[in-house]
Parts: sequence; structure tokens; C-alpha cells
Amino acid sequence: MASKPPAGDPVQDAPQVAEPQHAAAGLPAIGHTLRMARQQMGVRRTAQTLLQVNQKDGFDCPGCAWPEGDKRHVAEFCENGAKAVAEEATLRRVTPDFFAAHTLADLANRSGYWLGQQGRITQPMYLAEDAERYEAVTWDRAFSIIAEELGALSSPDEALFYTSGRTSNEAAFLLQLFAREFGTNNLPDCSNMCHESSGSALNETIGIGKGSVSLEDLHQADLIIVAGQNPGTNHPRMLSALEKAKGSGARIVSVNPLPEAGLERFKNPQTPRGMIKGVPLTDLFLQIRIGGDQALFRLLNKLVLETDGAVDTDFVREHTHGFEEFAAAARAADWDDTLAATGLGREEIERALTMVLESKRIIVCWAMGLTQHKHSVATIREVVNFLLLRGNIGRPGAGVCPVRGHSNVQGDRTMGIFERPSQAFLDALEREFGFAPPRHHGFDVVRSIEALRDGRAKVFFAMGGNFVGATPDTEVTEAAMRKARLTVHVSTKLNRSHAVTGRRALILPTLGRTDKDVQAGGRQVVTVEDSMGMVHASRGNLPPASPHLLSEPAIVARMARAVLGPASTTPWEEFEKDYGTIRDRIARVVPGFEDFNEKIARPGGFTLPHGPRDERRFPTTTGKANFTAAPVEYPEVPEGRLLLQTLRSHDQYNTTIYGLDDRYRGIKGGRRVVLVHPEDARALGLADGAYADLVSEWKDGVERRAPGFRVVHYPTARGCAAAYYPETNVLVPLDSTADTSNTPASKSVIVRLEQSPTA
Repeated sequence: MASKPPAGDPVQDAPQVAEPQHAAAGLPAIGHTLRMARQQMGVRRTAQTLLQVNQKDGFDCPGCAWPEGDKRHVAEFCENGAKAVAEEATLRRVTPDFFAAHTLADLANRSGYWLGQQGRITQPMYLAEDAERYEAVTWDRAFSIIAEELGALSSPDEALFYTSGRTSNEAAFLLQLFAREFGTNNLPDCSNMCHESSGSALNETIGIGKGSVSLEDLHQADLIIVAGQNPGTNHPRMLSALEKAKGSGARIVSVNPLPEAGLERFKNPQTPRGMIKGVPLTDLFLQIRIGGDQALFRLLNKLVLETDGAVDTDFVREHTHGFEEFAAAARAADWDDTLAATGLGREEIERALTMVLESKRIIVCWAMGLTQHKHSVATIREVVNFLLLRGNIGRPGAGVCPVRGHSNVQGDRTMGIFERPSQAFLDALEREFGFAPPRHHGFDVVRSIEALRDGRAKVFFAMGGNFVGATPDTEVTEAAMRKARLTVHVSTKLNRSHAVTGRRALILPTLGRTDKDVQAGGRQVVTVEDSMGMVHASRGNLPPASPHLLSEPAIVARMARAVLGPASTTPWEEFEKDYGTIRDRIARVVPGFEDFNEKIARPGGFTLPHGPRDERRFPTTTGKANFTAAPVEYPEVPEGRLLLQTLRSHDQYNTTIYGLDDRYRGIKGGRRVVLVHPEDARALGLADGAYADLVSEWKDGVERRAPGFRVVHYPTARGCAAAYYPETNVLVPLDSTADTSNTPASKSVIVRLEQSPTA
């Protein structure tokens, strides 16, 4: 049998600390996976569930968006994917009795870890105005409350419809359709907080906001640069792809302020040799200072330009625009400025250059370490410049590879979850459904919080996710949410957002990826899009956690009927009965999805078209790939201060906390830790094991404090520090965002460390 959830909230600020590890996965990963799965699901359910993860006739892992190859292992999942599955397929239940025993104030004082460990929510719950507790409510009553509040708004733009990346293509398409038929483009989503910078840069430079490589391209590359990314924790199945690339002769450069165990050595748990010995992955580790990536790529571009024969002049002439302006800016790059920005040595950069010049096929992979700075969009543009110089887009084994986090976060955007949709998409929607969608831009995540704060938004609806836990400026965000008239969360499990509510609140429990979905039209499948543009079906196999659950498409369809009434000619009831009818409409609205139902019937799904990758066709304003020439920026840190990046622990996926350990970094039994280079810590008078408050410093003069963090002497880049989110989200101001993309700048936070009493 599965264990019960923790009775009390465990202490999270008194961890045990050991030396960081230098290899990822292996036997410890298998043991940890099976232990956690057994605790949540029991032995029989563990086998029944894990053997269906990422299989062609199974369900898509609810964790990351890394793609699967055509040939799949019987255990096609990683440690963190298994944790995600176990938490969704858990036997633990949150019933109305739980809410009767816990007031809202009690829930608000619990940690995110404790809340998540309670299990699956079984019935719709309603918090009335001024009530102390949630109470069970019928689905009809829940939808009537939503209709009542939405109907009372003075403008549709006073409503916000947020989407998490785990939402299926079908549910996402219905949600954006409902929101636009209701009259708003306020469709913020989790992309606004992670890869919006990637999309902004790529749309401008290559004409499509997605990566240009396939899994097979990774296997064929000569050189793979992994910048600002920790695959060992955040995308562990990527390590298998890097291992295969190494076996084919590729070399790997890691660019990161922190040494990461998975990029040092990978012990593949799917092979006997891998479990015992493993494979070293990184050929060159560039331990860059936080935010120095743009300067690094700019200097590499200068050095390529200065090397005879290094530039692919035919590609540049035939397929690019803006080369001369870019080249002038690149040639002005300065060695001393670059070394100051990056903290690297000249010989390290020269070694990287040698590897670049020896490689015909180059891929650059990146994640949040590049996307969450003020100058993130400019940084990613510089990465594109680097690849364009040598013709490394539209060539097998080469290209851009932004590695997405949540499963289907990319698919949601493809389905129209975007506050700034293209006119072509809106035109197609109007032709298909016969109503005039709004044409003005809506609110992204940061602007949604501002609208709630300022009283310009009054109803907040979230399809999945943990909005309060994921967003910056925690105190401001929570105060803003509490000003709403109604907050609604479609969820499988509890999180912090359920305890920070508007005057009224609803929790609507939904089916998860692991649950069997049977509607009036029979058993249903949904679809997702992975990080490399492959779309495939997902079929849950477990009995639902409760007979009172509805699927996400059913929730949207019933809400739409309640809100829009008989005036809507959209066949919402038909959509709920048979998701194939949703896919028929998607096929007529979204390019690349023609014959959608037929395509997903093929095992493994299908790949969406990609002009730059498939035919070196760049749908930009110039009709070519665009070189850019932004000024080089990097954070400048005053003396006595450190530059902090927020990150995940190994027992964590986004804001979901699976446990209190970070095995690869040597942290056990706690989360309130700050990783500081020993020499920096000594200069600040902070011994290993001392406790400090983290205080961020911004031009607005507001003191933002995260108290009681254990100082851990750790081999970070000099002048840099790291600590886990969401605990450190409080340090990031709402208006500290990336230029152009408006993504919170959570990876470059200037802090001072103030000694605090020992815990």
C-alpha cells in the first residue's frame, strides 16, 4: 500500500550538506524512483503506470517536453518523470473532509511541499466570500458562479485566463476559443515566465519561435553547446541523447555558472555499463558568470569573422539579412570587456573557438539560464548570429534548440494560447467559427498581475499550474490575487495558489494524463507537442481518482455553455462528447494540422512543418534570416554584493516539490539554502553553515527579503550565488523583466547577505 502523506510540515531550513556529486542517474536514480513511486502508488500500480509512460500506445509524461525517438525503451522515463507520474497517480486523496479539517488560514501557512503531498482532489470545492473553509459544491453550481462573475464584468478584458504547460492541445484550443468568443485576448501562460525570450528572439531572427532541430539532429551533431541549462535535473532524458551524440563523435561544451553532475558524467540506468561506469559528457566546461553569455557569443562571433574561411559566405549571401551591421558590431568586441563579463580565461575561450572551427554541424541548446535576464532576447539573438555565421540552421545536425520545460507548453502556444495572436490566426478563427475575435493585445503574466493589483482585472481562471508559486514579487502577487472577485483553479492537486484566493474561489478537479478519459462518444485521447515540434497522442490507463472529476476539455466546454448561453453557435456539447471533433476544427485553423485525426492515428505521431529547418525558408519581415546587432549587456554587481540566480532542486519540477533533497548538489532534508563560492563567503564573513537573510537591491528602493537561508560553500562562479525558487521569488520585482519579452529576470538578482541567527 502507498504511505500516508506527511502528518506535519517538515522543517526546510536545516539541511544536511555533503560534497556535490559528479555523475547523474545510475543505480541511485533507480532506487529513488522506485521508492517514491511505491510510496505514492503502491507496487502494483507502479508497474501498471510506469510501463505506459511515453509509449506509443500510452500517455505522455506530465513532466518535461523532451521528445521520444521512434524506437523506445520499455522504461522510457527518467527519475523526475517517474516522480511526476507518481504524484499524479497517487493513491492519496484530498476529500471534502480534508477541507473541513483545514481552514484557509491553515492552508496558507503550509509549505508547498506539504500541500502537494496530500494527494488528488476529488470534488469541486467552493470558498464563499468571508468563509473560513472550502466546501463541496456541484459542478452545475460551480459553473453558475463563474457565469455570474464573468457576466457582472464591465468588460471582457477584466477576466484573465491563464494556462499551464500540461494542458492538452484540445483543451488549450477550447480555452482560447472560449476566451476570444467571450471577448478577450487575456491569455497569459507559463511561456511568459520561461521561454518567451526564446520565442521573441527566434521569431525576429528566423521567423518561427521554435527550435529548428530534431532528436536525430542531436545524434548527428559535431558540436553541442549546452548553455544555461541543467539537463540532469530538468530534462534528464536529454542525457541519453547527449550520450548517443558522444558515441557518434560529437563534442559537448557546457556553459553554466554551476558545475552540473549530469553534464559531467551520465550513468545511463537503461544499460548495465551505464549504471556502473557511465560516460563523461562535457569536453569543455566554461564556468561563466551569470548573465555573461551574450558577451561570450559576441566575442566568438568576432573571432569567427577574423578567421579566414570560417564564415559560410554562400549561406550568408543567399539566406540572411543585416550581416554588415552585425559584423561591424561583432568586430568591435573587446577581449578585456568579455573576460570581465564572463569571468572566463582567454585560453578557455580560445579552446572553445578551436572546437567551433573544427565543427561543421553545431547545435546550441539553452533553457532558463539564458531566458530570464534583462538582456535575454539580445543574448538569444547573438546565439542565432553565431549559428548563422557558419550556416548552422537548416543543415542536418545543426540548429537552435531551446529546451522547453513543461510537457506541451509549446503545444499550448501553437493552439493559440497567446495574448498577442497573429492576425492570420484570428482570421482563421473567425472564418471557422463565425464570430469576430478581439484584435487588441491582451495581458501576459506580469501585466495580468499588474491588472489585478490595480483593479483592472477582477476574475482569474487558471487551467492548471501554480500561478502564485511561479510568479515573481511574491508579496505583490499575493496581494493582487486577493483583490480579485473570483479565482478559479482547474487542478489535480493542491498548491499555494489554492490558499491565496480572491473574495470567492473555486477548485475544479480534473483528470490527469494518467487517467482514463471516457466521454459520451467513447474513450478519448488527447495530443501534445514536444520541444522539437512532434505531435502525438496521449492515452491515460488508470481509473480516475474520483467519479466527480471532469476532463479539461469538458470543463471548458461546460463553462462556455454556462457563460455564453444559447447565443453561441459553437458546438460545445459536441466537443465534450468527442475530442476528434475538436481536432477537426484545429485542422482547419492551425497550419500544419491538416488531417489531424488521421495523423495522430499513426504510432509516434507526426512532425510539424518548420520552414527554416525543412527548406531554409525564413518567414521573417525580410524574407531571410536576420542578423542583429544589439549592444552587449551584462549585470554589474556592486562590491560586497552577489548576483543570485533562482533554480530548481533535484526533487522538484517547476513549483512542484517532490522531496526535500537535492542529491546531485549534496543537499539533504532542506530547501532554504544559498550556494556561495567559498572565497566570496569568506569575504562576506559567512562561514559554511552560517545563516543569512537574502535581501535584493533594486532602484525602486523597496526592501525584499527572504530570511533564514543556510549558507553552503559551493563551487559556483565567483561573485555568483544560487538558491531555490519559489522561496526566492519574493526577491524579484514585478517590473524586473527582460526587454521585449517581459519575462521575469529571475536569473540575475543583485543581493546582499545579512547574517541571521542560526536555525
